[in-house]
Order: sequence, then structure tokens, then C-alpha cells
Amino acid sequence: MKAIILARVSTKEQKELGHSLPAQVIKLKEYAQKKGFEVIKVFSFSETAGKKIRKRFEEVKKYFRKNKDVKVLLAQNVDRATRNFRDAVDLDDMRINEGLEIHFVQDGFYINAESTGSQLFMWEAKVFLAKQYINRLSDDVKRSIEQKIRNGEWTSKAPIGYLNVKDEITGKNTIILDKKRSFLIRKAFEEYSTGIYSLKEITSNLKKYGLRANTKSNKPLHKSAVYKMINNPFYYGYMRIKNKLYPHKYEPIITKYLFDKCQEVINSYSKKPFKYSAKPFIFRGLIKCAYCGCTISSDKKKNKYIYLSCSKYKGNCDSIRVREEVILEQIKDIFENIQIPKRILEDVREYLIKTNDSKRKFQKCEEKQIREEYNKIQRKLDRLLDMELNESITQDEYDKKAYQLKQRQYELNERQKQYIEADEEFSFTLINLMELASRAYELFEFSKVEQKRKLINFVLSNLKLKGKTLEFEPRKPFNVFINLKNAKNRSVWLGREDSNLCLWIQSPPSYH
Repeated sequence: MKAIILARVSTKEQKELGHSLPAQVIKLKEYAQKKGFEVIKVFSFSETAGKKIRKRFEEVKKYFRKNKDVKVLLAQNVDRATRNFRDAVDLDDMRINEGLEIHFVQDGFYINAESTGSQLFMWEAKVFLAKQYINRLSDDVKRSIEQKIRNGEWTSKAPIGYLNVKDEITGKNTIILDKKRSFLIRKAFEEYSTGIYSLKEITSNLKKYGLRANTKSNKPLHKSAVYKMINNPFYYGYMRIKNKLYPHKYEPIITKYLFDKCQEVINSYSKKPFKYSAKPFIFRGLIKCAYCGCTISSDKKKNKYIYLSCSKYKGNCDSIRVREEVILEQIKDIFENIQIPKRILEDVREYLIKTNDSKRKFQKCEEKQIREEYNKIQRKLDRLLDMELNESITQDEYDKKAYQLKQRQYELNERQKQYIEADEEFSFTLINLMELASRAYELFEFSKVEQKRKLINFVLSNLKLKGKTLEFEPRKPFNVFINLKNAKNRSVWLGREDSNLCLWIQSPPSYH
């Protein structure tokens, strides 16, 4: 009689107990030789009892039904042949209706269409025990995963920007930063947070930078992968598991602030509609209709004139079609009005440098307090661990309290990173803003389409088209530059501690 072999293993422990796939196959072939069976096919796989293993079991069934002359299935025991009641029902149906004979070598019995009541009882009992065994394995896996989550450990493949490695000291699997690629991940977040770059542009940039997927294909990232990356909280220190967030123990690549900025871009008005993302229009996706809130689209007529009009996605509204140059002239007027008079530009620079020195002194004091609190929490964690090792507290009590303390340490780390980033960025941002403010009209007039778009988005927000008029809100501190353009008294700029400029300097925005 022709036979096939079914060998399965799902856990490391089963391999160590002598249930490895090669060991199963050898024993089953020896059994087939003794019984005079001709083994014509071996199904051997190592998987968990999930969707994939069900798919492999379906392959076994299809093989039997395609090869009618094969009438024997050899398995080490019942729990190797069946992983759930559904498998058992399928095998039993094939036994009754298709003449399948199933041998459970280690269990010492077999069943076929003529099996006695006692044989079938043994089969059904073994199926029940196999199901209970699988349930127990599942519970063990769940408990193991829950413990790993409490310890801040990620149980799957590391996202791009990280590497799965073995700890040299403990020999356990862990995750470390991929130093060759992690900075590119941060750069992608920084670019997207500005609201200037579309996902398509970010994807193209990453391809130029040489970033590739951490898969066997090693291909450049697809736009959908970049979208998932931008939405993955793992990069700022949290794991998303079943739509819940848990802090992890690995080094973050970005701050939560930067992540949140990207989420704002995804959900805000500045996100560009997909169908316009590839067209070289200055106002593509930047303006909303003042009447209905829909996106203002750009369209070229007669291959010459560009018109702005409401998409009217929500239905008809009172908007009209406007030539692009009409709105461009209004933008130019805005940029002309944000120039800083040259006679006070140097005084502003000097004032900003002094302000920066004061901020640094304040930040050093704050960073010292953060370090002291962090070290104090670490001492508490050390004492807590001693108590757990001495069995003064239970594992659950330790996990609960340690989680709270580690969460506070994470928050302190985030605060310290923000101070460091602010310190690095502060002077650069201010000086560049001064340069932009003093040359805004010139830069806009002679820039290309993409540069014009970036300048508009950098200086203005909440753009709305009402008839032929562009409504807007200047971003800080450009509102100050516009309002004080014609100020002759330097004290208006530099002397008033309650001025908007001073307030902005106390907490400048990040434009990356």
C-alpha cells in the first residue's frame, strides 16, 4: 500500500525531547518498512497551530484526494496529526468516506473505516487530549508574551532602523539600533513633519539615500511601508500590540514630539491629496475653500493658464475660479511685508544670541534636575529588585511597581532629549529665520515651484481662498515681522519684554 508521512513540530521543547522533524521521519519510515508500506511523499514542517499550519494541512488533504491510490497516513501520534477538532473531523471524514487508514505509531494503534468502537474511543480521547495539550501550549505562549511585554521586550521582527541580535552576555534575543540606517528613519520623520513633503516624495528621498527594506528582497521601501513607518510608535519608545501601547526598553530613534508632529500632518489640512501629488503646481494641496472647507485644486487650461478652483467634494458652494497669478501677487505682497529693516537686523541678531545664552543656562539647570530624579528612580528599582529576589514581594507586585518607575524614567529621558534637541536647533532656527525674513521676497521671486511651496508652508498657515482673496495666518514669528515692518523705534523690537517677539523667543516652534 502507498503511504505518506506527516511530521510536525511546533516548539523548541518538542525538538529537545526527541520529537524533531528528522527524528519523526526516520521512525515513521522504519515503521512503514516493517508494515510493507511504500512511502511516496513526506510532509514535514515546523510551525505553530495557526493559519499557516492549517494551510499546510490543507495541502495534505488535497494530495490524498488527488492521488486516490494513496490510502495510508503515518503520524508519530495523534497530536502530530491533529492540532484542533477541525483537523480531527476532516481526518475522520476521509477515514469513513475515502477509505483512509491512519496509523499513530507512537500511540500504538490505527483507525480505518472498519475500526471497532474501542479503537474509535481511543482516537476520540486522544484527539481531546491533543486539543488540551495545544490549549496548554497556547496559554504558556500567552503568559510568556505577557511577561515580555511587561519587561518592555518586542516579540516580533524589529522594524527597519533596528536589528534583531543575540545579547553577547545573556545569549537571549534582543534588539539594537541599526546605526547604518536609523539616522535615515529620523530624517524621514523630520522631513514629513514639515508638511512640505508628500509620502511619495519621502519614499523617493529614502530611495536616493539608499535605505532598503530589512527583508530578503532588500528592495527600496514602498510608499505603503513608509506610511506604516511614519505611523509606528516603536520609533519613539512604544510598542503597539492589539491597538494598545506599551513602553519598550530599546533606544528610541525619534521623540514623541516629532512623532506627534507627523500625525498632525497626516490628519491636517496641509496633507496633500493623492491625485494632485505628482503635478508641479505651487498651491497643490495648500489651500482650502473658505466657503465649504474642501481642497482648492489647480488645473492648467490651454496648456498655458493655471486656475485655482474648489474641488466641491461636499457639493456646490459659492467659490469661483481664480487665476493662479492673482494669488501669487498676494503672496509676494506678504513676503515683501515681512522684511526686517536692515538698520536693526544686526541688533536683532545680538539680542537673540544673548537670549540664547540665557536659555542654555536654564536648560543646564533643568537637565541636572532630570538626571537627579532619574538616578533616584534607578535606586528605587534596584531596591525593588532586591525585594523581589528575596521574595519580600510577589512577581506581580514587582512588575506593577517597576512598570510605573520605568515609565517615569522614560518620560524623563524624553524631556532631556527635547532639551538637547532644542539647544542644538535654537540658534540655527533663529539665524535662518532672520535671513529668511530679511530676504523673503527675493528668495520667493527667484525660486522654483517646489521651493516656493516650501516657503509658503514655512511662513503661512491655514490658507483659505475666499473669492479672489487669499486668507491666511502667519506662522510665528512672521506675524511679528509683518506687524512691525515699519517700526522706527528699536525699543519696539528689542526693549519690550512683553512683545510678541520676546514671547516667541521664549518658546520657538520647530520647523525642521
